Amino acid sequence: MTPLKIGACLRASQIATHRTWLFDAERDIELQDFMTHAALGAERADRIAAVNAALAGHRGRVGIHGPYEGLDIDNKDAELRPLITARFLRALEAAEAVGARQMVLHSPYRAWFQNNRLAAPGYAEAKLERIHDVLDPVVARAEAAGVTLVIENIEDVDPATRRDLVQSFANRAVALSIDTGHAQLARRMSGAPPVDYFVRDAGALLAHVHLQDVDGHADRHWAPGEGEIEWAAVFRALADCPSAPHLLLELRNGADIPRGFGYLEALGLAV
Repeated sequence: MTPLKIGACLRASQIATHRTWLFDAERDIELQDFMTHAALGAERADRIAAVNAALAGHRGRVGIHGPYEGLDIDNKDAELRPLITARFLRALEAAEAVGARQMVLHSPYRAWFQNNRLAAPGYAEAKLERIHDVLDPVVARAEAAGVTLVIENIEDVDPATRRDLVQSFANRAVALSIDTGHAQLARRMSGAPPVDYFVRDAGALLAHVHLQDVDGHADRHWAPGEGEIEWAAVFRALADCPSAPHLLLELRNGADIPRGFGYLEALGLAV
């Protein structure tokens, strides 16, 4: 198996620490500077300037993590849904301003949905309609801007559910993201399939991956090798993926990036 090039999720202030590793190999970078209300409000212009300065000379692919706290893309309140749409549109403006080509959004599917989707007529269809009400304007704007919205698993149990969501847009501006740690937690907590099954189910729709390890109990965002994920199986599945997704270490402690990369490199999985 050919080792895969991986990058990292960082704030602008952290990029200089890993600059040689990131820039020399033209690695993917996901910027995590635009996730909060303040970051997309009064602080937005300063953050855009800081990101552009930090990225000067970088030739790899760039994405941002979009906002998510309190922003349920399945919000049942029709008066609140336009506010959520507006927040995502504001984040897209930031993505454009820093040259990003992806924006990460969080999945609305959890074990509750999986267990109740057939319990009442129209339950799943109503949820999908609300999601489209929030995201359709965002998808249209993303398509015009050349940005892909990648929908990340959070507590998803069946990977096919989120795949069906992405396919329902019938638009290349919407694709799948997989967080390896979240998938492993869903396996332990809700009986989800192994992490590599998430990758294989996504297939050509996979555009983005968060690489992080967990102990099966909490969302640790540990360096690969510290938890229980079967990394060889995950990277075999990634190697078979036809879509060349962004592969990014998303670690709670940025100082652990060299160690996490070194572990995968030593296994012959990453370069």
